Amino acid sequence: MRARQGDWQVGLTVTKSVLRSWFPPLMGLRVLCLACGGGQQGPRACSGAQVTVFDNSQQQLAQDRYVARRENLALDTIAGDMRDLSVFPDETFDLIFHPVSNCFVPDVRPVWREAARVLVPGGILLAGFCNPVLYLFDQEKADDGILEVRHRLPYSDLTSISNDERQVYLDEEQPLEFGHLLEDQIGGQLDAGLVLTGFYEDIWPGAELSKYTPCYIATRSVKLNLVEKRVS
Repeated sequence: MRARQGDWQVGLTVTKSVLRSWFPPLMGLRVLCLACGGGQQGPRACSGAQVTVFDNSQQQLAQDRYVARRENLALDTIAGDMRDLSVFPDETFDLIFHPVSNCFVPDVRPVWREAARVLVPGGILLAGFCNPVLYLFDQEKADDGILEVRHRLPYSDLTSISNDERQVYLDEEQPLEFGHLLEDQIGGQLDAGLVLTGFYEDIWPGAELSKYTPCYIATRSVKLNLVEKRVS
């Protein structure tokens, strides 16, 4: 596997790879791949790091275990809700990798609080999430290339669409989605004691909205140590 030779790339969003400068040296690093199952990002992070993949889907985690066995990688997998990391003690990880996935929880702030709790002081959180403008529009019409504003933000599949529309998602076993405000996506990280140190945007290939604005955001943030937090 090329990752063992240091030849690896991972993505928080759809088309862009995360800058290598966003990562500290991985050798011996304790890494949490948060809501990151699927056998792609987690195994790639096994470049000398101690990697744990935490995801709500047993099927996704099974993919990580399959790749780990195939490539003879040391990789731990744990099932759970990204809003509740109580299985981990405080200050367990040096780095958290959290690609676009918090659109599947109704309140994103617990995700940031738990991430900050399990990071060591000076630990790094790399996160990808949806630009909330993505949820302004009627999705069915947007799929046909028509951008028609329909929804208020923040968006919720529980309250923003009809019962019939929601039932279609449930019948198809699709996860419900939630469009969070930047006040919660970025402000929530700051309120959790994290300091933003990096930022970029990305498109959604083929999406009509991407002709006009990026649909995804990636951030790099660092956990304040206790002294810095008291001074602030």
